[in-house]
This record gives sequence, C-alpha cells and structure tokens, in this order.
Amino acid sequence: MIRKRVVVTGVVQGVGFRWSARETARRIGVAGFAFNRADGAVELEVEGEPAAIERMLTWLADGPPGSRVTAIDVSDLEPVGDDAFRIIARQ
Repeated sequence: MIRKRVVVTGVVQGVGFRWSARETARRIGVAGFAFNRADGAVELEVEGEPAAIERMLTWLADGPPGSRVTAIDVSDLEPVGDDAFRIIARQ
C-alpha cells in the first residue's frame, strides 16, 4: 500500500470534481478523501495498491467532464489504513 497527497488546480470546483473522484476511487479500489481548498484547488489523499494509485493519478490529471485541470502536485505520505473514499469539509 502507498499513499499520496494530490493538489489539483484549474477549473476543479463547482464541476462535480470531488464526487467524480469519489466514484472513480471506489471503482478502482482506492481509499482516502477529497476536499475543496480556499484557493480554488481540490486536495486529495489517496491510498491503495501502486497500480490503482497510478490509475487514479491518471484520472485526476484529466478530471471529469466540465473540469479543466491545469496541474497536479503529488507528494508521498505514509499509509494510514483508510478503507473508503470520502468527501470531507475543511476550513
């Protein structure tokens, strides 16, 4: 298992990005969470098998219809044992 923090920038809020990310994560077997940042980005933490994480990162680089991803910033984290993918609220 590996875990990544991903910050996605571009037109990624107000276009169903987090909900689509949750459905994609569930479909490919990735756990973690997503939330909207005050700066207009979406931040996620994703955890799973390396191949599943790569598929998720590929999806995040494109996003759902209606979004326009300009960049993703990916960093490594220690796995924490998440067993589901959630949308959370951050302040």
